[in-house]
Amino acid sequence: MDLQTMTYLVVGASFALYIGIAIWARAGSTSEFYAAGGSVHPITNGMATAADWMSAASFISMAGLIANMGYGGGLFLMGWTGGYVLLAMLLAPYLRKFGKFTVPQFIGDRFYSQTASTVAVICLLTASITYIIGQMTGVGVAFSRFLGVSSDTGIYIGMGIVFAYAVFGGMKGITYTQVAQYIVLILAYTVPAIFISLQLTGNPIPQLGLGSSIAGTDISLLQKLDQVVTDLGFGQYTTSVPGSTLNMFVYTMSLMIGTAGLPHVIMRFFTVAKVSDARSSAGWALVFIALLYTTAPAVGAMAKLNLHGTVNTAVGLETAADGSMKVNADVVKAKADVYAAEASLEYDKRPEWMKRWEKTGLLKFEDKNGDGRIQYYNDKTKSADAKAKAEAAGWKGNELTVNADIIVLANPEIALLPNWVIALVAAGGLAAALSTAAGLLMAISAAVSHDLVKGVFMPNISEKNELLAGKISMAVAIVIAGYLGLNPPGFAAGTVALAFGIAAGSLFPAIMMGIFSKKMNKEGAIAGMLAGLAVVLFYVFAHKGIFFIKGTDFVDMIGGPNSFFGITPEAFGAIGALVNFAVAFVVDKMTKEPPEHIQHMVENVRIPRGAKAVDGAH
Repeated sequence: MDLQTMTYLVVGASFALYIGIAIWARAGSTSEFYAAGGSVHPITNGMATAADWMSAASFISMAGLIANMGYGGGLFLMGWTGGYVLLAMLLAPYLRKFGKFTVPQFIGDRFYSQTASTVAVICLLTASITYIIGQMTGVGVAFSRFLGVSSDTGIYIGMGIVFAYAVFGGMKGITYTQVAQYIVLILAYTVPAIFISLQLTGNPIPQLGLGSSIAGTDISLLQKLDQVVTDLGFGQYTTSVPGSTLNMFVYTMSLMIGTAGLPHVIMRFFTVAKVSDARSSAGWALVFIALLYTTAPAVGAMAKLNLHGTVNTAVGLETAADGSMKVNADVVKAKADVYAAEASLEYDKRPEWMKRWEKTGLLKFEDKNGDGRIQYYNDKTKSADAKAKAEAAGWKGNELTVNADIIVLANPEIALLPNWVIALVAAGGLAAALSTAAGLLMAISAAVSHDLVKGVFMPNISEKNELLAGKISMAVAIVIAGYLGLNPPGFAAGTVALAFGIAAGSLFPAIMMGIFSKKMNKEGAIAGMLAGLAVVLFYVFAHKGIFFIKGTDFVDMIGGPNSFFGITPEAFGAIGALVNFAVAFVVDKMTKEPPEHIQHMVENVRIPRGAKAVDGAH
């Protein structure tokens, strides 16, 4: 069976499964719509949480980021996984003990203020909408390559699928659909990794294959990868750290506390029956997440080696008898400073996988010197003399651009794996994007219908009408998400790290102070959230050139890109959190303490005994 037909069958079957589950598990009450009735088994909830958490960023982009960044890409593993541990240990059990449906509802009740709840809704919507752009983009990428349709058409199809199971099923339908999506995505991620690890090292366990020797040689996989990339003028894969060490630390911290503050993940812990189940489901989720996250470094490294090998072994670099790579002198035209080598490939002889991915625009060739060949090498130079020598030899710049987002999706094709494996990867990428998109839409819907409509505008609304409002807000959120996926704003396109920064700077400190500081009052919490959100957004927009003063780009006025001690905009969430905490405590000291009954409530929440039923009324 040809690849296209196999892909249609596998992806179509997965979509039919999701819709069938949604019909079976459709929500009939607000409790089922917002919290799946509060009766989900811990193992089931752990698997659903893992699917909700492992987005298109985890499935599609993370291994690509690690492949491009090398050692420095470990910050995504440490940040995202560490953040989940932080959430599971410090937040989830206490929030479950509180017994609410949503994060803004917790903040509104804890800080005895409708204004605090509304500010939390604003923070939630800002983070969730920014995050969902990446998911819809991931849906477009997967559809455009594997189903032979445009990226825009893929987003429309994704919107339809999410609408079918999220609007009618609510959290109940989403929960059981996410269980199926987890099974699909984890198989899609690990099966190709096992195949490729066997091919390269003879070891079927990718985590062990990463540290093993290349099959038939005494050269380790990582040693060979270091040799390949350095021969092309790049830094060593195993030691490269992009940016400063401070930025790496702050970036990791931002991802950690941003993870702990993401409302769509927190909501999952409201679906279990009691506090002990919340703790148990958090543990199970970590097990399920670890299956993918411990595989990602191996996938990234092996994909990098396979990708370079496609070009290098054509004519650019030769493999010596000892397994190391050496430069073919007939191909190399310039060799100075970082222009250590040039890999070359005749355009007409490029492999089929390159032709297929070229159609998506995520892999691009540009024959800058018109010689009919595609040169691929480090495009940076340390000196004008090196550049002059390279240009004299015919160099006009690197001619191959590979988007990091295709690394996981293209890896099985590069390795010439069976068609059913390639089709499974397509289904897995779509499952990852759709599962997280559904969770984000649920968080948005609950914030609008439960926290704004019921909490602010129509407090006496009936349960039936609130359920209807929830479904309508979900449908509207899907339309907005689709529009932003089709027309992503410049400050957010291509990254979900900004969403983590927003959550880190605004929601995480408020939740932490709400649980662990019984003296924190509403004025402090509100001021802190607004300050943290404003600082993060200001820094992001400033670095994207959105602020202008008298015709001068604001970036120039604050010292150029990444001027604040070299910290990138995506890593600024941790700084926003510090501002949030500082402002909150200063304002708190200047205003009166919370009422006595609020302080008793906070103490009661921190006592890990018993649990209230999740009916949204307590």
